Amino acid sequence: MKPCTEKESIDTMQPYYTFHNELENLNKKLLELSSKVEDRVRKAAQVILTQDQETIQSIILSDYEIDEMEIEIEEDCLKIMALHQPVAGDLRFLITVIKINNEIERIADIAVSIAMRVETISKCRPLDVNFDFQTMSEKVTTMLRMSLDALVQRNAQAAREVFLIDDEVDSLRNQAYKHITRMIPAYPLHADCLINTYLLARHLERIADRATNIAEEVVYLVEGTIIRTVS
Repeated sequence: MKPCTEKESIDTMQPYYTFHNELENLNKKLLELSSKVEDRVRKAAQVILTQDQETIQSIILSDYEIDEMEIEIEEDCLKIMALHQPVAGDLRFLITVIKINNEIERIADIAVSIAMRVETISKCRPLDVNFDFQTMSEKVTTMLRMSLDALVQRNAQAAREVFLIDDEVDSLRNQAYKHITRMIPAYPLHADCLINTYLLARHLERIADRATNIAEEVVYLVEGTIIRTVS
């Protein structure tokens, strides 16, 4: 049998290098999207407290950028799967990217919903709701950061730590519901504003749920184990 020439050997390896370069570029795009969305969630948490109109508008108007990146990443995943027919760990990575990509885009949408809700509340007559949104926001942003760090580090144990905080956020959401429903009869003219205020807590809780979903997908990526926490 005639031995392979150097050129033939390079030509044989070329699809392998192309495939793994595409995976690496895909990973970079997902991390870039994650960073952008994490920044938007932080800003959304800030405007709950500050009601800064400039920041509110920047969150709302930049939503198209996240949508475009999410579509691009999904299309890249589908193209790689069609052209290279990956198996085992590479296939698991692509499945995970598709799922996390969707979760991150939805988190960005929720950040926009928070900004729009705050914009509505800022037009109401002032009312001291006296609910600790800062603590709730800090827990939610921590969960998101932890889940994304676990993704970067491929750390299943760090991902599992996210689950523990989710119960705390659910408890705060429940506290917000009880607090607001007690206030509505006392301030009937502020009912719309109070309902919107409760929905801020609901939006934060949904971000926490999706951060938990990301953490679940990280465990799947690292260990190949499908887990679902009860929210």
